[in-house]
Amino acid sequence: MNYWRERSIPYRPGQKTPFKVSRSKIELFKQCPRCFWLDVRLKIKRPDGPPFNINKAIDELFKKEFDSYRTKGEPHPIMVEYEVEAVPFTHEKLDDWRETFVGVQAPHTATNLLVFGAVDDIWVSPAGELIVVDYKATAKDREVSIDSGWQISYKRQMEVYQWLLRQNGFTVSPTGYFVYTNGRMDLDGFYDKVEFKTKVIPYTGDDSWVEPTLQQMKQCMDSNDMPEMGESIMGGPCEFCSYARQRTELTLKALHSRK
Repeated sequence: MNYWRERSIPYRPGQKTPFKVSRSKIELFKQCPRCFWLDVRLKIKRPDGPPFNINKAIDELFKKEFDSYRTKGEPHPIMVEYEVEAVPFTHEKLDDWRETFVGVQAPHTATNLLVFGAVDDIWVSPAGELIVVDYKATAKDREVSIDSGWQISYKRQMEVYQWLLRQNGFTVSPTGYFVYTNGRMDLDGFYDKVEFKTKVIPYTGDDSWVEPTLQQMKQCMDSNDMPEMGESIMGGPCEFCSYARQRTELTLKALHSRK
């Protein structure tokens, strides 16, 4: 399966083939319709940030850790500590659901979009409800939380996963959990080891925004007019669009001054 090739083809208005949109593309549209339009129509992408290799390593280790309890059909000790009545969920497609370019997939017939997103983990309650779990890692000198304004992206991420699983016929709990670990800075030294403190933070999601957003995305994709820039997740105009505009203005000014 050549997933990369599918993702590399720009969207063509009126195309009959379903167009794949990832969870991150939905988030991109929510942040800035212009950045989204440039991405899907012209394949002009935002610059990539630095790779978070430490976070990736922690994600992989968390998966191995929870998988060991999945095999035994038992709750992880941290689930017991935070009184989460569930066990890690076992399913034949779990590896696919975790695969970056595969994920949980659901066709959205009204827009001809194939929506997908790769989950970190899924737990299941005694009543059979699936529980979406997302791993997060950071290093700060205070308790972790999901209360900052910019963390709306974390919440939307979880809600898209909940929507995807519901579209696949599963009963999904509105409450998901962030397994959020924080690198300690209060120790005497590094000594080739970083210690972490992990919290399990509940979040009650509401995926009612997903369907209308997909409709808005499709309208944006079909338009030949580049949309207005959005707002930065930290407030103010989109920093990527602002940079592109200023760079263009400075370039034109420099070229004009040479004449």
